[in-house]
Amino acid sequence: ELNWLVGVTMLGLAILEGFLGYSLVDDLLSGMGLVIAYAVAVSVPLLGPAGAFLVWGGESPGSDSFWPRLEIFHVLVIPVLLATLITIHLLQITRQHHTQFGGERRDERRAVGTPMWPGYALRSIGLFFATASVLFLLGGLVQINPIWEWGPYHTYVSTNGAQPDWYLGWLIGGLRIMPPLEINAFGHTIVPNAFWGGALFPLVVFGILYLWPWIGRRSFDDREHHNVLDRPRDNPRRTALFLAFVSWVFLVFGAGSADRVYFISQIPYAGQVWFFRVAVIVVPLIVYFLSRRICEELRARDDHPLRSWSGGVVAPAGEGGWEERRGDGRRPP
Repeated sequence: ELNWLVGVTMLGLAILEGFLGYSLVDDLLSGMGLVIAYAVAVSVPLLGPAGAFLVWGGESPGSDSFWPRLEIFHVLVIPVLLATLITIHLLQITRQHHTQFGGERRDERRAVGTPMWPGYALRSIGLFFATASVLFLLGGLVQINPIWEWGPYHTYVSTNGAQPDWYLGWLIGGLRIMPPLEINAFGHTIVPNAFWGGALFPLVVFGILYLWPWIGRRSFDDREHHNVLDRPRDNPRRTALFLAFVSWVFLVFGAGSADRVYFISQIPYAGQVWFFRVAVIVVPLIVYFLSRRICEELRARDDHPLRSWSGGVVAPAGEGGWEERRGDGRRPP
């Protein structure tokens, strides 16, 4: 559980680290992203306005001290936190060892791992060179944040083509497809509309991720210690539930990143919003029942469609005639 919590925290910090670095450019795109972030922060009931005022050093776009704060968090605070969490993760792995799929000499009490040399060493070196080559190609061939084309951020300038970077697409999607729901009382807006898609949606997503080990234990009545991994088919309900959750998040991500495609295709904006509003409810249900059914059938047949041949063999029967045998030589159930 500790390693799971460390991993989810690293995911959240990585998203925040990317957003801060993307915002430091202070071009038109990143400036609009900061305005959206300010609006979401202000929308949090009770503590939001005061918290946003303290972080920005005033109302958006903030005071002169706001940019040094962004930079110190981007280049020092969050990297130190990430390095600390990576250290905790590696220490935990050293103590617990890796989980593994079942197989020869592999059980709950014995871990059969890959040797550091040449196994893990060559894998790590290959991953290092692959990552370095991708970054090298991105730096030389891909245009990112062309401030010379968009210009610096000004409060009176905005364009319809503004798109968030990929790690924030799901948050923007939540803002776009959320119906106009606000809670008002005594002439004041208690919960603004931006709170539901911009703050509550990511909180729900990360809340589910943080609680997933305990959700799994209670939902599937499994409180034993495990070192052997289940195949997806071994627990169809758990697999289907997680795939439905992932499809829900990816649909919201699509809602936040596909509007330019619809704009070029001349599909009405209102139509795409309503499409995603319906899809985020219907599609996860379809994914749940379909994936659960597939896992149940694979578990019942105990065939692996990708790693082994699952055909049948017609062979002479001992008492005369013919009978069908499976690819592994056993009789079919």
